[in-house]
Amino acid sequence: MIKIKCCSALLLAVFASSVMAAPSGTFRQAHELGFGSSSSLDPISKGRVFQITEKIMSRLIRPGLDGKPQADLATSWSANSDATVWTFKLRSGVTFHDGSSFEAADVIYSLGRVLDPESGSPARSAVKMIDKVEAVDPMTVKISLSTPFADMPLQLMDYRLRMLPEGSGDTIATTGIGTGPFKVEKFDAEGTTVLVANADYWEGSPGVARMEVIGISDGQARLQALLGGQIDMERGITGQQKVMLSGSSKFKLQEIPTGNWRGFVFRTDVKPFTDQRVRKAVRLAADREALVALVLGGGGIVACDTPVEPNDQYRANISCPQDIALAKKLLADAGFPNGIDIDVHVATLEPSWPTLAEAYQQQASKAGIRVNIVQVPTDGYWKEVWMKKDVAATRWNERPADQALHEIYLSTAKWNESYFKDAGFDDLLASARRQLDFNKRKALYVQAQEHLWENTGTFIPYTVTKVVGTTSRVSNLDEVKNDAVRWHKITVD
Repeated sequence: MIKIKCCSALLLAVFASSVMAAPSGTFRQAHELGFGSSSSLDPISKGRVFQITEKIMSRLIRPGLDGKPQADLATSWSANSDATVWTFKLRSGVTFHDGSSFEAADVIYSLGRVLDPESGSPARSAVKMIDKVEAVDPMTVKISLSTPFADMPLQLMDYRLRMLPEGSGDTIATTGIGTGPFKVEKFDAEGTTVLVANADYWEGSPGVARMEVIGISDGQARLQALLGGQIDMERGITGQQKVMLSGSSKFKLQEIPTGNWRGFVFRTDVKPFTDQRVRKAVRLAADREALVALVLGGGGIVACDTPVEPNDQYRANISCPQDIALAKKLLADAGFPNGIDIDVHVATLEPSWPTLAEAYQQQASKAGIRVNIVQVPTDGYWKEVWMKKDVAATRWNERPADQALHEIYLSTAKWNESYFKDAGFDDLLASARRQLDFNKRKALYVQAQEHLWENTGTFIPYTVTKVVGTTSRVSNLDEVKNDAVRWHKITVD
């Protein structure tokens, strides 16, 4: 039997609450208004506002400060010998914001919503190997899989897989009832959402009494809000913006290596990108080292078009130097001896996109790839540009290797943004999930990434070293990726 024992040190946190000061002050941050009035508190919806859901809802398993699976609402987990059945012990004494108790029925309901094809949730691809979820007793859940999968705990760290009260699906989009450290006092999709401290949070009462999450769609506007003191944190500071903050005692900066990436997606179902040779040419034309320097000020790690983060155990070691001669040859072989013209759509929703487009425009021109940069409005970008235009800027936050590869490239994935359809690639992923031997499983994931390097329509030049800026009044913000921050620890002066 596979047995995983979770770190019990976290349990000490509950005792710390008795000596902590009462919550005080207000912490403010922005969200990007990605889906405008359609923004939602439903963690599995495409319009979810994760800057809110991460503070009001908990998962069974979360990433620890070291990125490894850590106990949250599940205290321990184990699997049978072939990793087809997983058993999770649940944390007792936890209550939802409406006063109801957290139990196995809530887990069954929460995962069932994700698994229901009718829900249309993009999170389904992360856990669709789940065949059945059932209660062993009120505080124990058994999850049966359709195929062996040794990395199931990694999947359950997904930032969307939050636990909800049984039967709350019709109202959760506006109520946001969860078990997290903060409760929703007022939800305003396009204005200011107000959260208040949950004194009954299992890990202890939060440090701040109130959080405000404000809708600000433009990246430059968010920086100005930070500079002006209207918000206390911005997690999307660019290399150029970093200079404006680094010399001032009014601000604090964190630099956090992540698997988050920015790039361009070329739709593989639209000519000329239906041709694999063209897809590879547009990627070979880039000098990635130079892009890290020009766009990120050195704050990033070169990526060879794999969405797997540098520190992931399954990351492939691929070399991807700029090769103008080969890019030209590939274009000529595909019937474009004089090069191609492409429109690349960007918005200031992500502050680095325009700079990336300009730098790529100059590099690609050497291979006969003539880039026209189309600046589009930030409002409605995800609904009207992404997955609509032939070439558009894109970005993703880090995910475990299996999840990233499935969610972004599997032929049937809801958010397969490049419309990549490749049966051979799909078979590699399926084989990797079934493989219980770690080294053999790793070899399959590496082979899948190498397959993407040869065939993909997604240009991923680098992963980002995230620069987080806060006002100097903020303390105890964990210096980790967003998904692992312990929001109840934050205090403000």
